[in-house]
Amino acid sequence: MHPVLFHIGSVVIPSYGAIAAIGVLAGLLLVLHTARVTRVSPNHLWNLCVFSLFVALVGSRLLLVALNWRDILHHPLWLLSLAMIHHPLVAVAAVAVGLAGGFANALWQHMPVADAADALAAPVALGLAAEQIGALMAGSGYGTQTAVRWAVTYTHPLAVRWSGAPIGVPLHPVQAYAAIGYLTLAVLLLVLLPVRRQHGDDAGMALIGIGAIIFLTEMWRDWEGRGAMLHGALDGPQLAAIVMVIAGALVLRERRGGAISAPAEAAHG
Repeated sequence: MHPVLFHIGSVVIPSYGAIAAIGVLAGLLLVLHTARVTRVSPNHLWNLCVFSLFVALVGSRLLLVALNWRDILHHPLWLLSLAMIHHPLVAVAAVAVGLAGGFANALWQHMPVADAADALAAPVALGLAAEQIGALMAGSGYGTQTAVRWAVTYTHPLAVRWSGAPIGVPLHPVQAYAAIGYLTLAVLLLVLLPVRRQHGDDAGMALIGIGAIIFLTEMWRDWEGRGAMLHGALDGPQLAAIVMVIAGALVLRERRGGAISAPAEAAHG
């Protein structure tokens, strides 16, 4: 595939970062619509998204620095290449820090947390779909070796340097499988958002859907660096996926005072 999207002189524009950025922008634009459906202030929700993304980016880079500080002390210029490194541990840390930052921001802005989460469900799924397309281009989170006709083969040396993808080996395009799943989920969440029965229903369905996609697609991902759990029965992301599905089911349970009394048609604020 193509870990480098294009060059501007001597500046390299990586496919992963560029496509992920497009996904973030598309998600932010979609938030303006979903915020109105859930009657959450679009301005507040936009600020929450920007703050969460900033916290996630800073947190993930600080983790990389912490994990590689000895090497960076000897080679300070490696700091410039940290943004090109993709690793499951870094992704999990970014998501965790971003979620914590978003929750804190929602409380600080006195936002209805359940409605804000509903508004973010479809945009997050859309952003994940774009992120997986970028991962496919870069070789991040690559699949297992296969002989299927639609296999992908990485030949660019930067795919190894940035993502650890093997060169010249036909692999399952598992990132494409995940992208299709996330895009389908985003459409489903958008359709169901106006007819949700309780505050938080879309968020609960998003947790279950994302968890199911992660669990299933991990079956075709190479397990290198993903953490074997329960004597190899599961890997780290699959265990996290199970937690997400359970959390989603708890969010969807019938709650006293959780029902929506009238259709959400317009935003206030």
